[in-house]
Amino acid sequence: MCTDRTNAVAPKNRALYQRPVHPGETHLSAPTDPSARQPQGGADATHDHGPAQAARGSLRLVVVSVGTLLLLAALDQTIVATALPTIVADLGGLDHLSWVVTAYILASTIVAPLYGKLGDLFGRRNMVFVSVGLFLLGSTLCGVSQSMGGLIAARALQGLGGGGLFVLALAVIGDVIPPRERGKVQGVFAAVFSFSSVLGPLIGGWFTEVLSWHWIFFVNLPVGIAAVAGFAVGFAPRGVRIRHKIDWAGAATLSVALASLTLVTSLGGHTIAWASPQAIGLIGAGILSALAFAAIEARAAEPILPPALFRSNVFPVTSAIGFVAGASMFGAITFLPLYLQISRGATPTMSGLMLVPMTLGIVAAANLSGRYMGRTGRYRVLPMLGTGFIAAGTLLLTRLDTGTPTAVFGASIAVLGLGLGCIFPVVTTAVQNAVPREQLGTATAAGVMFRQIGGSLAVAVFGALFSARLGAALGDKAAALGGGSLEIAPAAMASLPPDLRSVVASGIVVAMHPIYWIVAGLATIGFLFALVLEEVPLRNRMAPKDE
Repeated sequence: MCTDRTNAVAPKNRALYQRPVHPGETHLSAPTDPSARQPQGGADATHDHGPAQAARGSLRLVVVSVGTLLLLAALDQTIVATALPTIVADLGGLDHLSWVVTAYILASTIVAPLYGKLGDLFGRRNMVFVSVGLFLLGSTLCGVSQSMGGLIAARALQGLGGGGLFVLALAVIGDVIPPRERGKVQGVFAAVFSFSSVLGPLIGGWFTEVLSWHWIFFVNLPVGIAAVAGFAVGFAPRGVRIRHKIDWAGAATLSVALASLTLVTSLGGHTIAWASPQAIGLIGAGILSALAFAAIEARAAEPILPPALFRSNVFPVTSAIGFVAGASMFGAITFLPLYLQISRGATPTMSGLMLVPMTLGIVAAANLSGRYMGRTGRYRVLPMLGTGFIAAGTLLLTRLDTGTPTAVFGASIAVLGLGLGCIFPVVTTAVQNAVPREQLGTATAAGVMFRQIGGSLAVAVFGALFSARLGAALGDKAAALGGGSLEIAPAAMASLPPDLRSVVASGIVVAMHPIYWIVAGLATIGFLFALVLEEVPLRNRMAPKDE
């Protein structure tokens, strides 16, 4: 136990004065090894390492700033969806249309775990500046693009920055807020992320209609600059400089594995056939790279994903629960707009509004969960409740039909939202509370990665199942729809004969039902994981884990 020299700090700002302890350092008043604290020679060996929120720091300013940056990064995953037809009409390149979305998702998925480790090594303040800089530069280049190739390249650059914001936003909260209080903020961040999937297409459509598609990217600039300026003011540097060894081999193999997974799940069944040499090659590359990554990490001096994390109970169990939550959320959200617009005849704007009850459920549950964790310091019961609500909500969704009342639909997705809201803040808070402080960013990033993998796999598997079920439901009517293609535009439904419209509407419902049965099964598996989750009481102050 070491002595804390910050007792004079006002309680409400105490978190802003307690700085993280990193490898090669000791706590504030512990005896120090002079050799460990001396700057290492060479300009390339010095780095601003970690945050120390100085007296000028503002907790509220930091939270609002990183929350805004998270919202921008999340919105840019979906904001281009409604603008794509206009973009193609302006730039051409219809054959490469899907890459406008895929490039961003691919880049952001690859770099997310790398930002977590680099933030632990070189300080999250520095990495936030890097990620925001890349994101805003990419946004600028997207806005001025004059060709489809240039837009795709700019979207990839934008994703390299956006991927860091997902991870760093959650990790920064771990730096400035005690474990007991993190759940409330991280729950709101989870709601921001889910709400962006609904809000993005609406904003994209509005900008495209009122101004031009270029403004869906230019709007990031003033908001992003203001947010990063607030972050810079509220999150001060420590100025400690330490030499580190970067695990380049691990970074390379992990990047290949994640890139292969993202590409095959994004393009499989649409751009490339599942049985094609390209898909098989990507799957093989992903498996081999994952095996190579595991072997490298076992020997690396400072691994990207330390194997020791998997030897605890909390990290692997919460990662499994997060995987289930990611699969549940993306599996549900992906197909509900199709149901609302085709089976129910809702407009894109109205379908977005009809999904709001799920976001409200997430916000309500996350807020209550955060308050519960803050008051009791416990969390184990929350994933049990969360997986139970997810199972109940998706079972209700298996009963959807073309005549389901709007109130019943809203109640069903609200129950699903309650489940997600119970899980998202818990899995991050529990991991950050259980791992050593120097691995906070790494563990946070890994949790985000498993959630993204769950979502990617769910969309791919459920999409293939949906396609097969819809084709079977349409039967001989499929020929009238271009062979039963899933590219059924809501606007085109009005031109179909009434009997064919009815068949398509019913086919969508029939194709959705197995998906929600599977999600309910996944939630049951998640509940079993929650039963074996160990509960490490949440600390109510900022301190290294081993203090």
